[in-house]
Amino acid sequence: MFYEYFISFVLAFIITFCSTPIAKRIAFKIGAVDIPKDNRRMHKKPIARIGGLAIVSGFIISLLFNTVGAAFDMKGVFAPDKQFWGMIAGVFIIVGVGIVDDIKQLRAKVKLVFQLLAAFIVVYTGTSIQVITNPFSDIGLTQLSPYVSYPLTILWIVGITNAINLIDGLDGLAAGVSSISSLSLFFVSVILGDLNTAIVTAALAGSALGFLPYNFNPAKIFMGDTGATFLGFTLGVISIQGMLKSFAAIALAIPILVLGLPLFDTVFAILRRLVKGKSIMEADRGHLHHRLIDMGLSHKQSVVVMYVASAALGLCAIVLAEKGILGAIILFIAVSVFIIGGARYMSEVSDNDDEESTEDNLADEKKTNEIGTGEIQENS
Repeated sequence: MFYEYFISFVLAFIITFCSTPIAKRIAFKIGAVDIPKDNRRMHKKPIARIGGLAIVSGFIISLLFNTVGAAFDMKGVFAPDKQFWGMIAGVFIIVGVGIVDDIKQLRAKVKLVFQLLAAFIVVYTGTSIQVITNPFSDIGLTQLSPYVSYPLTILWIVGITNAINLIDGLDGLAAGVSSISSLSLFFVSVILGDLNTAIVTAALAGSALGFLPYNFNPAKIFMGDTGATFLGFTLGVISIQGMLKSFAAIALAIPILVLGLPLFDTVFAILRRLVKGKSIMEADRGHLHHRLIDMGLSHKQSVVVMYVASAALGLCAIVLAEKGILGAIILFIAVSVFIIGGARYMSEVSDNDDEESTEDNLADEKKTNEIGTGEIQENS
C-alpha cells in the first residue's frame, strides 16, 4: 500500500520539476513577469511568476494516474468521490483566476469573488465542517447546523487560500511551508486511516517540492498567484475532507496546527491593518518573514526559521493524532523554546558574519592601497 503513496509523490515531483522550465518560458512569452516596484519586493530584477502552472500539472497528472487506476480496478486504494471532484472543480477556477492575475494583476475584490465561488462548489458537493470541539459537552463535540457549517467552511477555505498567498514573500517560503503542511497532513491521514486524503496530500507535497529547487533563494521563477492560491485552496479543502470527517474532539485542532504558521500571519496582518485604519486587503511590509529580515536574519535564514516552525507545528499535529493532547502540548513547548533561541542565535551569527565580511573587505582594500603606494614609490 505504501508504494502507491510513494508513486503519487514521486510522479508529482518529477512532472513539476520537469515542467517548471517550460512554465518559465511561457511566462516571459505571455508577460507574466514580476517586476520589483516597491520595498516589499526582496528581488531586484524581473522574474517569471507563473510557476504555479508546473505545480498544478504535477498534482493533476499524479491524481489522474491514480484515478485511471481506480477506474480500471488496478487494485488501488484511491477512490474518487463527489467531494473529490468538487475540489478539482474549485481548483480549476482558482488556477484560471491565478493565471489571469499573474498576467494582468486583478483587483483583490475580483479574486475574492471567484475564491468564494470555488469554495461554494466545494461545499455544494458535500465538504463541510460539521462539528467543533466543545469542552462543556460530555462528548466534547458540538454538531453544527448548516447555517453555521457552510459559511464557516467557506470562510476556512478562502482564509487558507489567502494565507498561503500572503506568506509567498520570500524565495521558497510558500512552496516549502506548503510541502511541510502537506506531508504533515499525509502522515496524519495515514494514522487515521483516510487513504484518499493520503494519496492527495502525497501528490500535493511532491508537486510543491518539485518546484522548490527552482524557487529557493535565489529564485529562478516565482509560483505567482497561480501557485500560491492553488496550494492554499487545496490545503484548505483537504484539511476539511480528511481531518474533519473524524468525529473526534481533536479533529479541528489538527488542521489548525498544520496550517498554524500561515494562519497566524494572516490573522496578525488583518489585526495590524485594522488597528492602523487600513484596508485588510492593503499590502504592507509587516509579515513574519519581513520581521525576521528586519531582525537581522538573512533571506535564507528567515526561510529556514519559517520551515522549522512549520515543521514543528506539523509534528505536533502528528503527535496529537497518534499520542493525544498531552504529548502534543509537551512537544510544542519544548520545540518553541529551541526555535526562539535558535532564531536569536542565527541573528547574532548573521551580524557576526557581516562584521567579519566588512573587516575582510577593509583589510583587502588597505592591502590594495599599500601595494598601489609601493608601486608609485618604486616608479618614482
